[in-house]
Amino acid sequence: MAPLSAEPAQPLYDAITPAHLRLLHDSSELPLTRDELRRLQSLNDRVSPTEVASVYGPLTQLIQLNIQNSQRLARERSALLGSELKVAPFVIGLAGSVAVGKSTTARLLVALLSRQAPALSVELVPTDGFLYPNERLKARGLMDKKGFPETYDVRALLSFLSDVKAGNAGLRAPVYSHLAYDIVPNAFVELERPDVIVIEGLNILQMPTAGSELGSAVSDFLDFSIYVDADTEVIQQWYEDRFLTLRHTAFANPASYFHRYAGLNDAGARETARRLWKTINEPNLVQNILNTRQRADLIFRKGADHALDIIWLRRL
Repeated sequence: MAPLSAEPAQPLYDAITPAHLRLLHDSSELPLTRDELRRLQSLNDRVSPTEVASVYGPLTQLIQLNIQNSQRLARERSALLGSELKVAPFVIGLAGSVAVGKSTTARLLVALLSRQAPALSVELVPTDGFLYPNERLKARGLMDKKGFPETYDVRALLSFLSDVKAGNAGLRAPVYSHLAYDIVPNAFVELERPDVIVIEGLNILQMPTAGSELGSAVSDFLDFSIYVDADTEVIQQWYEDRFLTLRHTAFANPASYFHRYAGLNDAGARETARRLWKTINEPNLVQNILNTRQRADLIFRKGADHALDIIWLRRL
């Protein structure tokens, strides 16, 4: 494995190619059925069965080793101190830009962990549910910055993660509707002491901002972190392509917040998507998200075809 050469934190990482993993783990046995894999993929995203079997599978096994080590440390700590055994849920953070494929990676990780370790209870919690409601964003003039750090109720998210790590029962995560583009009032996902929680969101690897009253960050609660990466120009292309496809799917629903875009022709849709990318999503990526990449334990770098191009693994 060659050291990471393109990033400021290069001494911290080893670079692994998918070809290297395929040589070590050449397997035609897909841990998921093709129908399962198809359902896990987000709109316009693609993951090949070969990549799942030979690349994502071994990397999930690596994460599973971290989970086992964490559980073993909890047992040994309890024995050493003569204290009550408390094994807190193992929290995996998954970050990256809009349209880079975070949701696909998160769902795939949950499915593979559940398949490889059936005894583990694994839950997925998107941080979209911790966005402020649109009414509050409008009052603060933040609707055009949705997804920026200041549009999240970070205090509520930190409180949730604190309860997770305390091993509390009856955990509840708020629900976000992508159709309504808003928080669903009085709707929650109920979690009952899962062994593993995957937290997926744009800004979860950020440090607290200077002068923040919170004193801690989401990343303080993470046991393992992943950043899904690609060239900015490539992500923009994926964003625009997805926007064009959504005209005929989600946007076509009269209940959709974006129904007004359903009737755009290709040129109009492309222009609108490019404007939204340039005014909202790219600034958020450049100003807030990209600079957290080197804080991740594992970086998935994707090529223009959505396939993994290189994997950067933080050294122990």
